[in-house]
Amino acid sequence: MARVAVIGAGMGGLAAAARLARAGHDVTVFEQAASHGGKLGTFQRDGFTFDTGPSLLTLPHVYRELFAATGAPLDDLVEIVAVEPTCRYRFPDGSEVDLPHAEEHLEAALTDAFGLEAALQWRAVLTDAERLWGLVGEPVLQNPLGGVRDLLRRSASVRDLMAIAPWRTLRGVGERRFTDPRLRMLLDRYATYSGSDPRRTPALMTVVPFIEQRFGGWYVRGGLRRLGDALYGRCLDLGVRFRFDAPVTAVESAGGGVTGVRLRDGERHAAEVVVSDVDAEHLYDGLLTDKRAHRPRRMLRKTQPSLSGFVLLLALRGRTPDPAHHRVLFPADYDDEFDSLFGRHPRPVPDPAVYICAPDDPAIAPEGDEAWFVLVNAPRQGDVDWTEPGLADSYADRVLRIMAERGVDVRDRLRWREIRTPADWARETGAVGGSIYGSSSNGPRAALLRPANRAPVPGLFLVGGSAHPGGGLPLVAMSARIVARLVGPA
Repeated sequence: MARVAVIGAGMGGLAAAARLARAGHDVTVFEQAASHGGKLGTFQRDGFTFDTGPSLLTLPHVYRELFAATGAPLDDLVEIVAVEPTCRYRFPDGSEVDLPHAEEHLEAALTDAFGLEAALQWRAVLTDAERLWGLVGEPVLQNPLGGVRDLLRRSASVRDLMAIAPWRTLRGVGERRFTDPRLRMLLDRYATYSGSDPRRTPALMTVVPFIEQRFGGWYVRGGLRRLGDALYGRCLDLGVRFRFDAPVTAVESAGGGVTGVRLRDGERHAAEVVVSDVDAEHLYDGLLTDKRAHRPRRMLRKTQPSLSGFVLLLALRGRTPDPAHHRVLFPADYDDEFDSLFGRHPRPVPDPAVYICAPDDPAIAPEGDEAWFVLVNAPRQGDVDWTEPGLADSYADRVLRIMAERGVDVRDRLRWREIRTPADWARETGAVGGSIYGSSSNGPRAALLRPANRAPVPGLFLVGGSAHPGGGLPLVAMSARIVARLVGPA
């Protein structure tokens, strides 16, 4: 039995803690915040409840396997329901399309919105993406990946590598395969699922819309935070200890590997295994001084951080006619958004795409009212100073005005609003600059070779969105499964 210290109680850290405790190890989790969940946060006021982080669950079987492996059926603890439609998209010309939850209805929906030729073009891209998923799903995403040699070794043939084609971009796929500009815009959107720029994200990311449309989009009744609560409860049942309001300031090591962690108040906690669920950049630049970490530290400095987010939590009176759980309102100039986020001079996006999550769930709002989560992509804190007086409020007003211009005016229904900026994400979650996904997928190396789950310092492991295989609820759970296998049973 090893003494295990887990840094961070985000979903990756909780999943790793549960698996390692189930394997017989002595596990303690140290979390800087007062509660668990990390970016899967929640906010409550006046009978309204908001998820403040992820708002869509894909690949729910990943969490069903996690709970089964740690001794409790997930569906006995939370209610997971299909979202129908998965998302409603509104384009600059005013046209709309509802992408259905069930894959078999997708072609008809696209034909009605864009015509048969466009629907067949989309199907052809997703057919190719299905093969890519076969190449990267089990071989790459669910196994340790230590570098280019590992990637080459897990590719069965040169033909496989040609299919992955890391030199092609997501934008290039859209320009080459789609005649309707609305389909190109729709495909570009999926780059933002990893906090990235479609003009630099590898074409491999076509697996993202394939996954969403093959496996569907899902919601947890009462809010996705309940998934985090269930996993926290599973950890407690397995004997995991938690130390909240306990920021770790150092991972300590000696010649043989890690020796434990040091807290802000100077307390030292001895451990033979340390699992980091903090941003990899923060781990390697802020917590670890061991010279063996030089290589990943240098590589991280060469990658571009992911985008952040500007969020409005809207408490609305009344009900919306023809509601949609998820909605995206596209701007006229999508390239200007990515220039604003990733260009030489980052700025709040003047005319951003707007994402709205408006669950039809009586558990999250008073009867007859609605709780909306509104997100626009934003540069990190530091690239823009989001603490500048008046900036957050003025930008919130702009976002509400843009929503109104695109046919979703809720200003006269607003009871109150709460604002979350990249500065808030950075302070509350420890993500450097408020990056939602750690590093972006801008470029083949960044997309395919995130920091490895096994660090160069023996006994140190990485989970969470900034480590392999990446960000998002299912992927961080996959990272925990990889680490549990690397550590092994007691």
